[in-house]
Amino acid sequence: MFYVYMLTNKNHSVLYTGFTDNLDRRVFEHKNQLVSGFTSKYNCNKLVYFEEFIEKDEALHRERQLKRYKRSWKENLINEKNPEWEDLYGNY
Repeated sequence: MFYVYMLTNKNHSVLYTGFTDNLDRRVFEHKNQLVSGFTSKYNCNKLVYFEEFIEKDEALHRERQLKRYKRSWKENLINEKNPEWEDLYGNY
């Protein structure tokens, strides 16, 4: 299984879109700032959205698509599936 996901910080002021084949491990890495970069710099540690894919190519295509979306479009996706913007880590 492959995943495309979005993380935010506690104020929801930043959105990060990523791709992985292991959602638990990858979000754990973000939450614990095990990898330096955008998410550790902006403290993006709250999983607010994800999609599952069987095919890697489909997931990578979707990630690129979401990264081109305007922020308002990303917020609409999150609001449809997770209107309270709750941390979905471990709830899938």
